Amino acid sequence: QVQLVESGGGLVQPGGSLRLSCAASGRVFTLSAMGWYRQVPGTERELVARSIKEGTTYVADSVKGRFSISRDGAKDTVFLQMNSLKPEDTAVYYCVAVDYAGLEIWGHGTQVTVSS
Repeated sequence: QVQLVESGGGLVQPGGSLRLSCAASGRVFTLSAMGWYRQVPGTERELVARSIKEGTTYVADSVKGRFSISRDGAKDTVFLQMNSLKPEDTAVYYCVAVDYAGLEIWGHGTQVTVSS
């Protein structure tokens, strides 16, 4: 089993920055990828960024140039650095880990609110 613990959400003004962290524990050697989704109530979850264990990263076009994903392999932690935040970035952000069998493990989510 893999457990995920997210942190770093909160309230920030437009143009501000936040850094989300997601620490994995347990059978972390089974993980092939970690990433972040976000969801606004009433809409589907949107993939924001993903980091593949071998080093490949993906960032959605909607946040490219403002968000970046990085991974600390030694600590089995993935980070989402969010800069130049906009009100439309307000959402619950979920960490997700995927193992080599394709099983997805989801975190509980952390609220990010961008408002003046």
